[in-house]
Amino acid sequence: MTLQLTKKHDFDIVYDAQKIFRLILEAMSNPGRIVSIKKYADKLYGDDAALLAVAMTLLDNEVSFCACKNYTLSDEIRTLTLAREEQAETADFIFACEPENIIERVKCGTLADPHKSATVIIRNDGSSDCVLKLYGPGINGHKSVQVTRTVKDAIMLRDMQNYEYPQGIDLIFVSSAGELFAIPRLTRILKEAE
Repeated sequence: MTLQLTKKHDFDIVYDAQKIFRLILEAMSNPGRIVSIKKYADKLYGDDAALLAVAMTLLDNEVSFCACKNYTLSDEIRTLTLAREEQAETADFIFACEPENIIERVKCGTLADPHKSATVIIRNDGSSDCVLKLYGPGINGHKSVQVTRTVKDAIMLRDMQNYEYPQGIDLIFVSSAGELFAIPRLTRILKEAE
């Protein structure tokens, strides 16, 4: 009798992660631009495949994460990335379904070490019925974007923290369908469109 091993996921930790990383960089460089990680996330199984694809791209055994009581996602991330799980206040990467009660708690770096801030990855499913005008690096003047209520709430909660430049947190929004876009720490809401 021959024992055959089967893989649970078809995601290639080198090639697929590298392609997603380039897409995340594109999204971070162009706030509000939507990129698709669907074809890579489809190689993973489970309810949070797109979030897991981002985790497998950004995490390794030298960083920490918090999955905000999503125990299934937490177990998968720990198993596949070897990253340490910590509380939201000290984690490097936070995976959340809702921005409430998370944005205010995460680390925002220091004036001497602003890079020691957290990146918050938020599930972003729902209808895009809010229009925001964004400004900041990567945007010529301002840019109008149509977003979900989750995105609007997260950006507003972050902006209410009044971080001193260059402190802040980066936000990455990922839908179950694999659509990803980012709002870097220096991107702000200019004014809500009427």
